[in-house]
Amino acid sequence: MDIIESFFGLLGDLTWGWALVPLLVIFGVFITLMTGFVQFTFFKRMFGVLTGDKESADPNSVSARAALMLSVGGRVGGGNIAGVAVAITLGGPGAVFWMWAIALVGMATSLVECSIAQLFKRRQPDGTFRGGPANSIIHGLGAEYKWLAVFYAFCLLAAFGLGFNAFQGNTVAGSIESSLGVSRYLTGALLAGVTALIVFGGIRRIAKISEVVVPVMAMLYLLMAIVIIFLNITEVPGVIATIVANAFGFEEAVGGGMGAAIANGIRRGLFSNEAGLGSAPNVAAAADVRHPVSQGITQSFSVFIDTMLICSCTAFVILLGGVYAPGAEEIDGVVLTQQSMAYHLGDWTQYLLSFMVLLFAFSSIIYNYYLGENAVAVMSQNPLATQVLRVIIVAVVFLGAAAPGATAVFFFSDPMMGLLAVVNLVAIMMLLPVCLRLLKDFRHQLAQGVQRPVLDSQQYSDLDIDHSAWEHHKAEER
Repeated sequence: MDIIESFFGLLGDLTWGWALVPLLVIFGVFITLMTGFVQFTFFKRMFGVLTGDKESADPNSVSARAALMLSVGGRVGGGNIAGVAVAITLGGPGAVFWMWAIALVGMATSLVECSIAQLFKRRQPDGTFRGGPANSIIHGLGAEYKWLAVFYAFCLLAAFGLGFNAFQGNTVAGSIESSLGVSRYLTGALLAGVTALIVFGGIRRIAKISEVVVPVMAMLYLLMAIVIIFLNITEVPGVIATIVANAFGFEEAVGGGMGAAIANGIRRGLFSNEAGLGSAPNVAAAADVRHPVSQGITQSFSVFIDTMLICSCTAFVILLGGVYAPGAEEIDGVVLTQQSMAYHLGDWTQYLLSFMVLLFAFSSIIYNYYLGENAVAVMSQNPLATQVLRVIIVAVVFLGAAAPGATAVFFFSDPMMGLLAVVNLVAIMMLLPVCLRLLKDFRHQLAQGVQRPVLDSQQYSDLDIDHSAWEHHKAEER
């Protein structure tokens, strides 16, 4: 076992330690330049998915809004509550600035990877759509690369479908046991039961649940943070000044100064928003939209929600409080956030935070399951494989919740996520010309006065795309 753990530890060092973070940053900047700063030029359009009509009236389809909520539910989780606290503890207040910076870059990366996934999606017999980086590799790069798609799918299943679901179950059970004294076994049984009811209902039920859970989850957390910010409004300019000063080394809160701020801010930001990691495109491809870039814009918005809104709220809650002390003994991430909220609003907030952790983790379990289902669909066409996966996921959630040390078995999750991110980045860069072609078409239609651009799949007859996924929208336009 020690040899296996050492091997996966080496993989983790080679990906997250040496290659992946620089690649994500460099490729993100390159994509931003090549796409003409899409995260800024389409920023106003991103809000349309919250107020506009659903993209499709088909009751069997997943709307753009539902896909957004499912994606936000997956991105928003422990990284927003604990991850931000860890970034500030290890990198100082300046880490927050670099989380913002990497999110702005990641918005462009997310738009590209999700637009590509949309283009190469496939219609399923039940009327839904399925796609993601694995499909993009097979149909975009060619069947000779199927081995790479299968490798990606295996990493996706290991990291998200199994490892992270055990972690989420463990997080929920630990938080509830700590604050309410409820047995881990009881929490695990309830969580596994609810998970079973949802995952056996398929993507449409998953999407509908996410449309309800995610807005409640996000609004509760944002409301609490906004109250805290409002109560300390006079101190906000000073906190912002501290963040900027620490980010550029004018002030030093921790050892390592500016370097520590950059390293921890970028790494925690990438873990939180997942831009470029190859997970969100699986959900993006499920949406029924009129043009691939429309869903790319929507998914770019989910990065903004995750980091610029929710992570920022956590940062201000911590930095406006009296618990965090630069250079002091390190406090566990969740505990620092919890203590900071209690400092502002009282001890009752630990119970509300436990409830929010439950919602965050639950939405992540739903999201992680769907990623696992997508991975299995690539590796096996047998419908029984999906049913087996559902049983395994429910068991993994229960085991992760019931045993305090159970998640130690899933030491392979981070290295697997690192490997799938490397594969995804390679695929993105190879297919970037295709996305630039989509963007040119989208912008041309906007320039012609078309408010909601529609993809004419016949213009892409040189590519291996499923024309049936787009013809109904073209027919509606006619």
